[in-house]
Amino acid sequence: MPKQRSDSIEQLRQNGAFDVVVVGGGINGIGVFRELALQGLRVLMVERNDFCSGCSAAPSRMIHGGLRYLENGEFGLVRESLRERDALLQNAPHFVRPLPTVIPIASRFSGLLNGAAGFLGLGSKPARRGALPIKIGLVLYDWVTRTRRRLPGHSLQGAEETFRHWPDLTRSLKFSATYHDAWISHPERLGVELVIDTMRLAPDSVALNYAEIRMQGSALSVTDKETGESFPVTCRTIVNATGAWLNEAIREFSGDSKGSQTLVSGTKGSHIILDNPALLKALRGHMVFFENVDGRVCIVFPYLGKVLAGSTDIRVDSVDRVRCEPEEKDYILQSLRLTFPRIDVSDDDVVFSFSGIRPLPKSDHSFTGRITRGHFVHRLEGVIPQFCMVGGKWTTFRAFAEQAADEVMAELRHDRKTATLDLAIGGGADFPADPQDLIRKLAARYAISTERAAYLVDVYGTRAGAVLAFCADRNHDGPLASATMMTTGEVLFLIRHEAVVRLSDLILRRSALAITGEISSDLITAIAMIAADELGWDAARMRQETNAFINELNNFYGVSPEMLEQRSLERNTKCD
Repeated sequence: MPKQRSDSIEQLRQNGAFDVVVVGGGINGIGVFRELALQGLRVLMVERNDFCSGCSAAPSRMIHGGLRYLENGEFGLVRESLRERDALLQNAPHFVRPLPTVIPIASRFSGLLNGAAGFLGLGSKPARRGALPIKIGLVLYDWVTRTRRRLPGHSLQGAEETFRHWPDLTRSLKFSATYHDAWISHPERLGVELVIDTMRLAPDSVALNYAEIRMQGSALSVTDKETGESFPVTCRTIVNATGAWLNEAIREFSGDSKGSQTLVSGTKGSHIILDNPALLKALRGHMVFFENVDGRVCIVFPYLGKVLAGSTDIRVDSVDRVRCEPEEKDYILQSLRLTFPRIDVSDDDVVFSFSGIRPLPKSDHSFTGRITRGHFVHRLEGVIPQFCMVGGKWTTFRAFAEQAADEVMAELRHDRKTATLDLAIGGGADFPADPQDLIRKLAARYAISTERAAYLVDVYGTRAGAVLAFCADRNHDGPLASATMMTTGEVLFLIRHEAVVRLSDLILRRSALAITGEISSDLITAIAMIAADELGWDAARMRQETNAFINELNNFYGVSPEMLEQRSLERNTKCD
């Protein structure tokens, strides 16, 4: 039986002595928690909200080498990113999958000199990139992966061949290039699976969401935000993995009230999810990696039956929760209209939007695209030494965690016991080369449709069998609502096995109901009733959770109460 949140709190109550405290439960914090705990150290990770609920919940959902980083001369970052991309394809194949990509090209030589200037650190805003600089970049991209390649190499096509494959692309292009990267279907779920794996393999370590850590002098305490109970803790060192909030956290744990340490300078990135069948068909299973008129690289690719498009890159002066603003949505939609002028793309197609702050290293670059997506660890002296994780991106979380863990272990004079580069993650363990084999076996064993088995394998990988076994033991396990794959038993499984505290945890991060535009008023009510019964919520708490979640959808994800009601009406109409 996996450790539940109550078990973690009891461990904290019984023994508050740790080797390392990790502050922040985003993907970087989770990564370093796993790295350190698997080396035999006792580690506590504290996240003030839910795991992977901040910037880690708002990525482009690409797992990529960073083709454009070559223009900045960041060969080391590209090499590391490609190695980590290929490792995730191997270790988490239920979430991370190949993504064929096409680059529309409008000229032969444009951007060549600007690319060279960027490589030398002399350029700022890039010019539009022509066929030659893109060809050079893709040759380098393939060369980096020559010894451990898991994906096909690139190719270059003329206009005639390009339009044969993608007839709806803008007629202004003269060439196109294709290459492969990868995408991730459920990033927040991958983070949760890392936490589950770690607490299973290193049971003395503790990960706690919805908790806050405070320091007074040299004394640390952790407070459970659900109950208000506090626990004294001790540690030998702190890892600050608070991402965009790093500067503020440094002040908390170093006593630097003036805030002289400014290591992170974030930019805001927004994305939208569209329900547009014509655009989905036009992509033909590919991502289109293209330039907007301002030189900013944009993306659009198929995502869980819908279309994901983005992104913006706006410098922010202060850290707060952000949303995709109307002007950002218009920017992304306009970029799609320029790239696919024959397809009607409108505001009405947007079923979900999301935004986050990239925790980038402090930079004076005027063009945000030139700011490195690299990472480093900054050590701060103090009563308790503090290691600050600066920068990073989803693709390289494991490498960054490994680097931070090695520096912490050097401080503690503790030797590494195991490597994680080839360690399977969650439902990626023993995942078959052909998922259809697993789907057929589960459908036959549990007497369910192949459609439902395929859905569960997509969400849980090889853990799908555990979900079905759990559901089979329930007296009643039926669909939450008509025309949805999630069942009542599955919701209960998530609550009992994946540290669920709030209604938003279930709908935004443990499932794809919200991001795919499936969530509706009737589904919210059905899920809230199961959570209330299992978590002991009274009627007032259930109303509070429901209202808070509906307001969150409206304020931060572009999903209004009217949209939720309309979706319920449409579902019920189809059922009738």
